[in-house]
Amino acid sequence: MTAAVGPYVLGVDSGGSGMRVALGVVGAEKPVATAVCAAPVRTGPAGIDAGHLLEQLLPATRELLARAGEQERAAEGASIGAVAIGAAGMATLGGQLRAELPAALESALGVRLLALAADAVTAYAGAVGQRPGAVVAGGTGMIALGTDLTSWRRADGWGHLLGDSGGGAWIGRAGLDAAMRAHDGRRGGSAALLARLEAVFGPAADLPGVLYPRTDRPALLASFAPEVAACAGDDPVAAGILRDAAGHIAEAAAAVCPQRGSDDEPCEVALTGGLFRMGAPLLVPLREELARQLPQARTVPGSGDPLTGSLHIAEALATGDLRLPLHPTMLCVPAYGLGQEGL
Repeated sequence: MTAAVGPYVLGVDSGGSGMRVALGVVGAEKPVATAVCAAPVRTGPAGIDAGHLLEQLLPATRELLARAGEQERAAEGASIGAVAIGAAGMATLGGQLRAELPAALESALGVRLLALAADAVTAYAGAVGQRPGAVVAGGTGMIALGTDLTSWRRADGWGHLLGDSGGGAWIGRAGLDAAMRAHDGRRGGSAALLARLEAVFGPAADLPGVLYPRTDRPALLASFAPEVAACAGDDPVAAGILRDAAGHIAEAAAAVCPQRGSDDEPCEVALTGGLFRMGAPLLVPLREELARQLPQARTVPGSGDPLTGSLHIAEALATGDLRLPLHPTMLCVPAYGLGQEGL
């Protein structure tokens, strides 16, 4: 693989709340410019909608090139050497992206080097870089990803119906369950969480009508997670929910963490994502669980987010220095047919 001609690289982070795009320069610490596309990319029967992603990405890219002083080439985008796109659901719903984006981006922007990655991979690249280790990406959902630089190991990230144990939607649902138990007079209820449910959503008996018709149920459930954290200091039920969440998160990290890191140093486990902004109510029991389940590892704060990670991957691709393991659905370079079996 040869180094790219264009001076710029493009990183994309597409998630449930929208899409972010960053234009960077190889070797620079910070992006030249960033843009936000507020509408989340649609997901349909064929998976993530490639056409809808392009409808947002192409104008945003041309705007970024123009802002960077590339007005004369912004129309064709010839100055972009490599693109890395990280998307939530890429591993299971990214078939259309992998099939359509390589040709579309080469035609529209002249880009021949393209990496398509699961958002957990870009979170890893942003938090750990291109070293052995593990990352726990927590937000509405929860996924753990680890690598020894020969293959990826994944735990959870299966969505709010099948997993994402310990994530925001999981915590919020557990909190609402405890609130409804208090409303009914069942064991395990929390009067404090019932009061917060009614303050946020209205009468408890009306909650099914509020929740079930929504197409964004995971996000709505996750919106209650901060209420659980706020009650945890005085309410043992809320505190227990966060202890259970910490146990699930640590289990996922333990399942993917390699035995050793670089140069036989302790493996790093990075925590990244909005979930961990809950602070001490979650982080204190989580650190205790990580120390118990992963005594050979060192927990570190994530040093970057998925957008930063996508830029790192694009730069590594542009310079021929991509060391993270390739995989058909987690991290692929489709124009070159690069990937490997696994997971």
